[in-house]
Amino acid sequence: MKILLVEDHPELSHWLAKALRDAHLTVETAHTGADADTLLHTQDYALVILDLSLPKMDGLEVLRRLRARGGARANTPVMILTARGGLEERVQGLNLGADDYLAKPFELAELEARVKALLRRSQGNEALVHQCGALAFDTVTRMFSYDGAPLGLTPREHAVLEALITRPGRAVPKEKLFDEVFALSDDANVDAIELVIHRVRKKLDRVGSNGAAITTLRGIGYMLQPKQAAAADAI
Repeated sequence: MKILLVEDHPELSHWLAKALRDAHLTVETAHTGADADTLLHTQDYALVILDLSLPKMDGLEVLRRLRARGGARANTPVMILTARGGLEERVQGLNLGADDYLAKPFELAELEARVKALLRRSQGNEALVHQCGALAFDTVTRMFSYDGAPLGLTPREHAVLEALITRPGRAVPKEKLFDEVFALSDDANVDAIELVIHRVRKKLDRVGSNGAAITTLRGIGYMLQPKQAAAADAI
């Protein structure tokens, strides 16, 4: 899932982005309110982590514009992250449509827990564990396992598999997968997703016949299925 982190402090932005990527999330960063507003006009995000004290445009104004825009992007969950602790400003942010509010300084574990909770809520993932054959994805720990054993994946492999397993029985277009796996700053084109798919398939092939397989639906996209179902479709 792709997150927009809007934080003007370079060191804090770098630290937070690394922590979120270590939690298997795709992260894009913006350092001014104006840059964040532009990205929110043109890109889709699963979550925005928004500082309030930003140059060029205050975080509350970024939030106000997002919520006033209309369409699906206007409903993007927003977590306010700020050193401002006043009750009046906190109420203002919540009234403008913020979904959560975390004051600095904070513990990284609390930020990660709140991010995971907002993502589960926004995606409608009431089930804590998604299953496909013997492959399982725990939305709390954000870890994949096969028959209870951890499945080792790179961040991009994890992002691809998460995008597929959380959409059971549905084909995901290549362009959608690319948007969820790669950040704007990555030097890659949409065909790069095929290499990631190839690597994930190799890892899934090694875990046994009761696992999962990625099926290519030509002209439509990719779908995750139990291996037995994928084999039957191929006959």
